[in-house]
Amino acid sequence: MDKNTITGFILIAAVLIGFSWWTQPSEEQKAQMRLQDSLENVARVKAEQTKKAAEKAALDKKAQELVEASQDTTALFHNALSGNAEKVVLKNKKLELTLSTKGGTVTKAVIRGYKDQKGNPDVVLFDEKEQQLKFMMAGKDKNIITSDLYFTPSNVTDSTVTMTAIAGPGKELTMEYKLGPSYMLHMNLRTTGMSGFFSPTTKDMDVQWDEKCRQQERGYSFENRYAALTYHKADGGTDKLNDQKDEKDIEIDRVIDWVCFKTQFFSAVMIAKDDFQKNALMTSLLQEKGSGYLKDYSAKLKTAFDPSGQKASEFEFYYGPNDFRTLNGIEDQSTFGKELQLERLVYLGWWIIRPINRWFTLYIFDWLTSFGFNMGIVLILITLLLKAITYPLVKKSYMSSAKMRVLKPKLDEATKQFDKPEDQMQKQQAMMAEYSKYGVSPLSGCLPMLIQMPIWMAMFFFVPNAIQLRGEKFLWMDDLSTYDPLFEWGTHIWGIGDHLSLTCILFCGAQILYSWFSMQQQKDQMVGQQAEQMKIMQYMMYLMPLMFFFIFNEYSSGLNFYYFISLFFSAAIMFTLRKTTNDAKLLAILEKKYKENKNNPKKMSGMAARIEQMQKQTEELRKLRMEQEKMKKNK
Repeated sequence: MDKNTITGFILIAAVLIGFSWWTQPSEEQKAQMRLQDSLENVARVKAEQTKKAAEKAALDKKAQELVEASQDTTALFHNALSGNAEKVVLKNKKLELTLSTKGGTVTKAVIRGYKDQKGNPDVVLFDEKEQQLKFMMAGKDKNIITSDLYFTPSNVTDSTVTMTAIAGPGKELTMEYKLGPSYMLHMNLRTTGMSGFFSPTTKDMDVQWDEKCRQQERGYSFENRYAALTYHKADGGTDKLNDQKDEKDIEIDRVIDWVCFKTQFFSAVMIAKDDFQKNALMTSLLQEKGSGYLKDYSAKLKTAFDPSGQKASEFEFYYGPNDFRTLNGIEDQSTFGKELQLERLVYLGWWIIRPINRWFTLYIFDWLTSFGFNMGIVLILITLLLKAITYPLVKKSYMSSAKMRVLKPKLDEATKQFDKPEDQMQKQQAMMAEYSKYGVSPLSGCLPMLIQMPIWMAMFFFVPNAIQLRGEKFLWMDDLSTYDPLFEWGTHIWGIGDHLSLTCILFCGAQILYSWFSMQQQKDQMVGQQAEQMKIMQYMMYLMPLMFFFIFNEYSSGLNFYYFISLFFSAAIMFTLRKTTNDAKLLAILEKKYKENKNNPKKMSGMAARIEQMQKQTEELRKLRMEQEKMKKNK
């Protein structure tokens, strides 16, 4: 750095320092600025104090109104606005419900006979901190909100209770409850002597139901897939809010007759005899993993209400397991005479898959479980039974591939002159002609395998929804309804989660084994360029297990175990068929077929012949178009 440069930097620094000193505020200006800041702080503090004072005044006013109402013997519900919250318990062998005299509704539901995550013998569906139900009736001057009232219990037994809130002399609001022998609770709500309190046009009331849905199972992500706010349309069919994202105040433009706050294996359902009117608002908000909750549910509903009290507003509640047979029998316990379709809470798959599970898998599953087998054994037996049923199709598929394998040398000979890319059409025709001579259809092996796909898909939907697998142990698996971790760690890793599932690893390993057998089988029958193309397909088939790992690592060990067993037996069947097939004898059978067709070379045989005919027609059409184009050019 030379002398001039140093001098320049010094001058620049001197100018900056001098300018900063010259432009700094005076002492009077600084004092004015401090005063301004102080005034702003004071104003902000006063504004906050004013806001808090207004909020406190509003609360004090409301409290004073409640006190005055309770002291004023002429005020409506003056005795019911204060009191002590007491608990009333209704119970049977399957269910225990706690009702509070504050609000008069169920505040806790315990489902008996199902262990929770901590090993307790019963499952708590919700308690008073997590669930609230209130009925709201609009009066001429004031609204009645049941959650603000204290009720007096009477007619108390293990199965019945009548909650009464006194509005005044001869005026009361009652809610009558009756618990059935299973999971159904019936409720009547009516007013007595209060018709003058309501407008003559009043015909309905509002219902608000909120619940913070507990995580009941080990796998948060997996259980969340099956936890959804579900409702039933009065004219038939169920629907639900999106279970993978937040849905707030979704307006339902259909009349509905029940609403369900559903987890994977348990549900709380509210059914209205006179239906819930259109434009109900539904909310489902996802909760954070580790919070102990899955979703925050809310339903704002409107249903019929008779102010005269001549007709009660009737409701039924189901607090119980998502067991298909149990839910299917609820209509027999209901007094409403409706086609409730509560069994739809157990999702059995798409419309094309559902009949398989509804009319086949369920019956097979019930039959096998009736013998008292462990659920792991049941899954193995179901796999063996399905393999036995589909074995003829599998064998037919294999024999079709075996026929093409033994004919490969003849196909190579018949198509060796068509090696150019432009000769591929002639090559395909020559292959089809050769297959037709021997009575072989290359597609006959594909169709039987496609028929097995619905079975795979049916089990994909059935196993995660089978509550019978919940808490069932088998081999190293502590619970067949959730994942079985080989390793666990605290941090969530994208695509994997926070664990490695052993059954998922076994399933993916079996998929690789099965893919290898399939590739070997298909490679033996490829001709010419098909063998090169097969290499690309081979890489894709080996990548599939990797994709399955990222998908199924969160899934239940029962489902992964079923797929592992199924693929293992599929590979074993394929290996056995390969070892027991005599290629020489099979070729002799095909040669005999060829001799039968030798005197009639144009004889068509099955799908291969039809494909060959279509290819010939396509080739003739192509030549005709080329001739037409030449004629146009010559003109």
